Amino acid sequence: MPEIAFLLGVLAILLVLGIPVAFAVGLATTSAMLAILPAEPALVTIVQRVATSLDSFSLLAIPFFVLAGELMNHGGSAGRLVDLASAVLGRMPGALAHVHVVASMLFGAISGSAVATASAMGALLGPRMRAEGYGREFSAAINISAATTGLIIPPSNILIVYSLASGGVSIAALFVAGYVPGILLGLSLMVVAALLAPPGAGRANRGGIGRPLAAALPSLGLPVVVMGGILSGVFTATEASAVAVAYALVLALAQGALRPSAVPAVFVGAARTTGVVLFLVATSVALSWVLAYGQAPQAVSGRLLALTSDPTAILLIVNLTLLAAGTFLDMTPAVLIFTPIFLPVVRELGMDPVQFGIMLVLNLCIGLCTPPVGTVLFVGLGVAETRLESVLRPLLPLFAAMLVTLLAVNYLLGLSLWLPGWLGFLG
Repeated sequence: MPEIAFLLGVLAILLVLGIPVAFAVGLATTSAMLAILPAEPALVTIVQRVATSLDSFSLLAIPFFVLAGELMNHGGSAGRLVDLASAVLGRMPGALAHVHVVASMLFGAISGSAVATASAMGALLGPRMRAEGYGREFSAAINISAATTGLIIPPSNILIVYSLASGGVSIAALFVAGYVPGILLGLSLMVVAALLAPPGAGRANRGGIGRPLAAALPSLGLPVVVMGGILSGVFTATEASAVAVAYALVLALAQGALRPSAVPAVFVGAARTTGVVLFLVATSVALSWVLAYGQAPQAVSGRLLALTSDPTAILLIVNLTLLAAGTFLDMTPAVLIFTPIFLPVVRELGMDPVQFGIMLVLNLCIGLCTPPVGTVLFVGLGVAETRLESVLRPLLPLFAAMLVTLLAVNYLLGLSLWLPGWLGFLG
C-alpha cells in the first residue's frame, strides 16, 4: 500500500502547514490518484467521485437542518432555554454549571452545531457565572465540554454523514440511538461540575417554572415535531429537515425575534455553512474511494484481527486511533475517512453499525475539545477571553467524564441499542 502511505503522508504535511482541511483532503487525494493512474483518468475519476458524492437524497437533510439551526439561533431560543433550565435547576449546588450543561444539551439538539452552542451559551452564561463566583477558566471548561452533547442528541447532521459513509445505516435508528448516550454524557458532565464548582459560587435565579416553560415550549417543539414525525412514519429524516425549516421560520417570525428583512442574511449564513460542510463531504468521499481502491479497509481489518482476537483490545485500538485523529481532523472528514476503514473491523467483532456510529461520533466530540484543531475548544476560549493553558486544569476532569461515557457506549451494548431496538428500528 505505498500509494495509501503516500496519500496519508501528503495529508499530514498539508495539515501541519495549516492548509484548510477540505483543501488538504482534496489535494492529498488528487496527488494519490496521480500516483496510481495516468493524469487524465486520474483527474476524471476525482471529478466523478466529487460530483457523485453529493448526488444523495439523504444529504439534502444537512442544508435544511443547518438552516433550521440558524433560524432558531437568530430567533432567541438560547435565552429562553437558559431561563427554563435556571427555573428547574436553580436551587441545586453549583446550579449555574448545571444550567449551562442542560441548556447546551437543549440548544445543541435544536441548532445541530457545537460551535454555535459554544458561542451562544458562552456569551449568555459566561458573564453570569463569573459574576456569581465561578472562575473564568471553570466556566469556559464547562462551555467547551457541554457544547458537544447536541451532536449526539438528535437531530444531528454528523449522524446523517455517518449514514452516508456506512452505506445506508438507518438515520432514524441513529437518531433514536443518540438519546441515551447523549443524556448520559450530559449527566456525567453535571456530576463533575457539581464536584468542581467553587464552594462559594452562587446559585441560578429561581422563580416559578410556569412562565419560562411556556416561553421555551415553542423552541422545544422543534425536536419533538422532527422526531415525532420520523418515529411515527409521517415523514423521512430528509423530509423532517424541511419541516424543521418551516417550523423554525414561522416560530422566529411569529415571536418577533427575527425581522422579515433579516431573513435573507440568515439564509446566506446557512448557505455558507452548508457550502463548507458539503465541500468537506465531497473531498472526503473522494479520499475514501481512493482508500477503498487501495484496499486499505481490508488491510487494516486483516492486520488488526491478526494482531489480536480479543474484541476488547481491538475496540481499544480503534478508540485510541479515533481519539488521536479527532485532535487534528474535523468531524466530517474523520467520519467519512474512518467509517469505511473501521466499520468492517467492528462488524467482524459483532458490533452493530448503529452502535459504532454513536461510538465514532462520541470519540470525535472529544476531539472537538482538544488541541491543535479543536474548533469548539478555540471558540470557547475566544468567548471566555482566556488561554488554553489556563483552561486545561478544569477541563481534564470533564474529559475524564466524557471518556467514561465513551467506554460505556463501547462495552454496554444496550446503552445505544436498547431504545432503537425497542422501537423496532434495528430490524
